[in-house]
Amino acid sequence: MSTKAYAAPSATEPLGPFAIARRAPGPTDVEIDIMFCGVCHSDLHFARNEWGGSVYPIVPGHEILGRVTRVGAKVTRFRAGDLASVGCMVDSCRTCDHCRRGLEQFCKGGATFTYNGPDKHLGGMTYGGYSEKVVVDEAFTLRVPANLDPARAAPLLCAGITTWSPLRHWGAGPGKKVGIVGLGGLGHMGVKFARALGAHVVLFTTSTGKVADGMRLGAHEVVISSDADAMAKHAGTLDLIVDTVSADHPIDAYLSLLALDGAMVMVGVPPNPQQVHAFSLIVPRRTLAGSLIGGIAETQEMLDFCGTHGIACDIELIRMDQINEAYERMLRSDVKYRFVIDMASLKG
Repeated sequence: MSTKAYAAPSATEPLGPFAIARRAPGPTDVEIDIMFCGVCHSDLHFARNEWGGSVYPIVPGHEILGRVTRVGAKVTRFRAGDLASVGCMVDSCRTCDHCRRGLEQFCKGGATFTYNGPDKHLGGMTYGGYSEKVVVDEAFTLRVPANLDPARAAPLLCAGITTWSPLRHWGAGPGKKVGIVGLGGLGHMGVKFARALGAHVVLFTTSTGKVADGMRLGAHEVVISSDADAMAKHAGTLDLIVDTVSADHPIDAYLSLLALDGAMVMVGVPPNPQQVHAFSLIVPRRTLAGSLIGGIAETQEMLDFCGTHGIACDIELIRMDQINEAYERMLRSDVKYRFVIDMASLKG
């Protein structure tokens, strides 16, 4: 079926209206009329081929939330009228040991990502959520708690799970001191989650203008990272640091804040390789790690936790035709803290 969308025709052209094909729902498929789609910095990277490998035209969007319109005959968990959501993946091999462990994002055969991935149903590449509709296998479709604002819940499918997964994996909770580096789309969710999980939360930011927001969002302390004395007060005291910053920055300065057996987890992607001094890890024993989104079961766990605790993203709602302006504003960090597209503006 022909579906309205917005696409980047090349790395140097703005996004604009484009028609894509969506498959008719198969036996295990869920068809979703998209209501809201979050705008992730990854969308901009792919649209402009900043990471390489973009295949044009590309329809970004992997923070998708909408209303189920049709389901296949074998679908058991969804029916027409339900709220449903789709994150960064729409398929995987489902048989490798990583998939069997619920880590589909690390599928050994390669997960099928929501956009710019090989489309085994229609050929070509997958198209994302900057569109009217999406059809996804039930196994990669997620339930949305009814008490959450749908627009504010949409970015949980990437910004939420990207910070939730390392906080859970590395044991953020009562008795733990957790640092969040950066207060953007990812960082503001990291602060909310770490606080809700019961940790003592320290936000590190370069912006004095974000101190009040950091406290409002749940940080117990906010440190301006350029203040050497303020940083030194936390030396050797943090159990976990989640680094959300996608700009070049001094990694050693944050590793020095970790306690014995503390871990620093990278979820932001700086444009250049970052230098690390070996002694920053050796004395005392510390870990520098990375994390990529989360598996399907873990993402559902995160959504359910958000429903229980009333957690959602701080957003600015935009029209579809404002996406190119939103990209430029995102580059200037001029958003608090996630753009979300009202997809009704595409359908009108």
